[in-house]
Amino acid sequence: MDIYKSKKKIKIFIVISAIAIAIISVVYSNFLATKIAKEEEAKVRLWAEALQERAKLITVTSNLFEKIAKDQRKTIQKWSKALELQSKTDDTQFLTYLNEIVTSNTIIPAILIDEDTNFVSDLNIEYKASERKATLDSLLHSKSFQQYKPLVIDFGFGKNFVYYSDSKIFSQLKNTLKNLTETFISEIVSNSASLPVLFTDENNNVINSGNIDPIKLLPKNIKATIAEMKTKNEPLKFVLADGKKHYVYYSNSVLLKQVKAFPFIQLFLFSLLIGIAYLGFSTSRKAEQNRVWVGMAKETAHQLGTPISSLSAWLDYMKEMPVGEQNNKQFITEVEKDVNRLTLIADRFSKIGSKPDLKEFSIKETLEKAVSYMYARASKRVKFKLEIEEENINFFINESLFNWVIENLIKNALDAMEGEGEITVKSFHSPNNTIIDICDTGKGIPKGDFETVFQPGYSTKKRGWGLGLSLVKRIVESYHQGKVFIKSSSEKGTVFRIKLPLRK
Repeated sequence: MDIYKSKKKIKIFIVISAIAIAIISVVYSNFLATKIAKEEEAKVRLWAEALQERAKLITVTSNLFEKIAKDQRKTIQKWSKALELQSKTDDTQFLTYLNEIVTSNTIIPAILIDEDTNFVSDLNIEYKASERKATLDSLLHSKSFQQYKPLVIDFGFGKNFVYYSDSKIFSQLKNTLKNLTETFISEIVSNSASLPVLFTDENNNVINSGNIDPIKLLPKNIKATIAEMKTKNEPLKFVLADGKKHYVYYSNSVLLKQVKAFPFIQLFLFSLLIGIAYLGFSTSRKAEQNRVWVGMAKETAHQLGTPISSLSAWLDYMKEMPVGEQNNKQFITEVEKDVNRLTLIADRFSKIGSKPDLKEFSIKETLEKAVSYMYARASKRVKFKLEIEEENINFFINESLFNWVIENLIKNALDAMEGEGEITVKSFHSPNNTIIDICDTGKGIPKGDFETVFQPGYSTKKRGWGLGLSLVKRIVESYHQGKVFIKSSSEKGTVFRIKLPLRK
């Protein structure tokens, strides 16, 4: 299969998989968001219903208090009338009846004054005798005595006026109702948790608010804010103790808005992630291809360098020799070696990318041939050792490519030792694998680079051209179904291990 078609299919598969995952995730997130939204809306409805019930309680209480106030006025009216009739009758029995009415009022405070605002009498008011006038004058002008219209009594010698206020117990009950109403208004905000809430009177004047941006509460913006909240939910209407209509406007909480927006944000992030991943994948592939091309060029130049230099040297040598003394036989032999080397190099590069034929070869002969070739080209300060556990063992390889593997690993070992040290090539086998170790006495490789050294383009000043070990890995694992890895590495040296499957 063409590698580029394969990569294209992989990219398409990755994109489709990512989109499928994104869609599934978004759909599920949307399902959860809808579920959370419904639960929150149910809580809001419960909260609204609770407000309605509390408002009903306040309204019923307010109506009851209004009835008490009316009954209280009737009582004071009856008292005033009885007081007036006492001055107009001589009937003893009737006077006794009237007196009972007058004395029956033991709870409603009252002040009786004449037309000249002189204090005539008072009822159910506590004070010291020396402070009577000051106390009555203060009470007469107080809010509690001015809240009701005074009753008029005519004793026959001028009008008198009865001012009265709520009884002590009724005042306490009214304060309780007032506190209940204020608590209700406060709890509208506190019990709504994260809901934006606006409590107004019938003229849309704001009484209380919660979880709303202060800018939206400015006089110039309040009308628009109410209109916006009204589109979200129908406002709740209440009639409280003052008998006037009140409204509670509310909209979705910030959490609910975020939950509803989450699937779309997630879809955007998935799209962004897919785009970045695809771009990164493409960029990485291009960079890898560039590294491969650069590495291939360097590796080709490196491979061709030795035989080309040798040919050039032989030509110069033949030119400098006197005529008649030239050894054509030796020249032809050496040139033939270099031409064969160039042919081998061309054969190796031609096999990259195609499926090579594997044939049976002796492990001993194969390793001896590769080691002897590198020994002839290495520094004389480098010692070579070859240790074969069983010399009669054969394995299936492509000879030219596998020799290239051994040469590359030995070449890396030579670079690591900087021209001085010892290289040992060992061969042994396990029940299922042929194992070959290439050991050097170089400075070693950091553990974090054990995998990196096999990537295209990886190179140091001491180790290869950036493609040698990548080719080694490809040849061993892709063409021979084996494994190559760094078995160990330290300051004392490095061990590269090759494992090839044994064939029965």
